[in-house]
Amino acid sequence: MRLAIAALVLFSNLGGTLALQATSHAPSNGYVPDERTAVAIAEAVLVPIYGEKTISGEKPFHAKVTGDTWVVNGTLPAGSLGGVATVELSRKDGHIISVTHSR
Repeated sequence: MRLAIAALVLFSNLGGTLALQATSHAPSNGYVPDERTAVAIAEAVLVPIYGEKTISGEKPFHAKVTGDTWVVNGTLPAGSLGGVATVELSRKDGHIISVTHSR
């Protein structure tokens, strides 16, 4: 590590130009290509907000895609009153569009 830093400093002091180029690969099916991935992302987002106990009680989660948006919903246990969590996320890049919980 020290040798690499020393080489960069020497290169810089000699007037050299160092250009680093990062490349990104966007999968053709988007970063969230299937239901399993959408559900995993939704659960990861929901647990810190609503707690493990609440989210575990709403499993299984199901997802449907419409265009470039996944809508992930929990399942309300039979005979239960209340609502479930819903997460909307981008199929293309995985960003969270909305997080809600019905009553």
